[in-house]
Amino acid sequence: MKPGLLSFDDALAALLANARTVDGVETLPTVEAAGRVLAAAQRSALDVPPLDNTQMDGYAVRTADFDGAGASGASGGPGASAASGASGVRLRVVQRIAAGQTGAPLTAGTAARIFTGAPIPPGCDAVVMQEQTRVDGDVVEVLHRPAPGEWIRRAGEDIRAGQAILPAGARITPQAAGLAASVGLATLPVVRRVRVACFFTGDELVMPGQPLRPGAIYNSNRFVLIALLRALGCTVTDLGIVPDSLEATRAALRAAAQGNDLIVTSGGMSVGEEDHVRPAVQAEGRLDLWQIAIKPGKPLAYGVVRRADAATAAHFIGLPGNPVSSFVTFLLFVRPFVRRLQGVVDVTPMALPMRADFDWPRPDSRREFLRVRVNAAGGLDLFPNQGSGVLTSTVWADGLLDNPAGHAIARGDVVRFLPFDTLLGGGAS
Repeated sequence: MKPGLLSFDDALAALLANARTVDGVETLPTVEAAGRVLAAAQRSALDVPPLDNTQMDGYAVRTADFDGAGASGASGGPGASAASGASGVRLRVVQRIAAGQTGAPLTAGTAARIFTGAPIPPGCDAVVMQEQTRVDGDVVEVLHRPAPGEWIRRAGEDIRAGQAILPAGARITPQAAGLAASVGLATLPVVRRVRVACFFTGDELVMPGQPLRPGAIYNSNRFVLIALLRALGCTVTDLGIVPDSLEATRAALRAAAQGNDLIVTSGGMSVGEEDHVRPAVQAEGRLDLWQIAIKPGKPLAYGVVRRADAATAAHFIGLPGNPVSSFVTFLLFVRPFVRRLQGVVDVTPMALPMRADFDWPRPDSRREFLRVRVNAAGGLDLFPNQGSGVLTSTVWADGLLDNPAGHAIARGDVVRFLPFDTLLGGGAS
């Protein structure tokens, strides 16, 4: 690592040390809460399932009716089948129980026709699946000797009353919403949305649909960063392109700080005469500018911008202007920062050990995040051009290969893979 450069881990730790969960809790209907972050742990007020029920369509029986009865055929656990022509125990079917119904007590020598999810009637201690029976009118011949408890789901075997089911700071996945609903939670407390303002500096920037004058480029970072923030569930204020002037940049910062928790920009962080973001943030608040030992994305800025009341401030993160550098540093730094503002505790992305199907013989002295794609053989292919301006690599790739500084890769080596599915997905809606 070059002298004066901050390590990735140290930079991330310094950034996250400034993140605190935003104030404000909303109560949402559980059906609308998927993607949001829980503000408080949730417990169940009941057992799930609330009572014993059947796992299968079949017949509810008393195992005592099979004692000494000489039932033949395959015996043992669930799924066994009766031998062809085997004779079994004959029971009179006296009731029919569907899901949502309750049955009468089961008496000796009788059975109940029962359907998946239906409550187990009193006196029953096993269910025989219908494939192990023969039916003759109101009599069922059971071709299998059931064991006590067979095909019965016991009350509370999934969740016990009083049990914690979802912790505070958990993102509510669709399955988590279903779990909350299964214990009767009609509403859930969630952290309010993080409010983020964005703007982009550079007189060379124009918007798609406008003529591309000589020396100009289309503003792709605006589309990437705003989409990423919205995927994380943020409320985004888009201030657009800000002219290359100190006063215009300061005015944009003041506007962005009002009513927002975080300001994100790209570009303008160098020390040239046309780079105004750095002095503007310093004038309106404070700024830490870090040179980080990663590739791509060496420059990163964190600071705060004072609001009009001078007593509070908005966070500020300045990203590099190169499209890939901006994209990668957003995933590695802004995403976990926003997650912490949302109340998420564990913001470490999932990393998978994968096989490299390429050689990387000349590594950089900085920690590298290479764009790679999963191939049909279950290994990783490398995008041939790893330049910081090659936005096509981010569309082609399935994720980033996290390569330690100075580490050469030989074909077949096991490497650390960060899938875009976890870096880009899983956001709040």
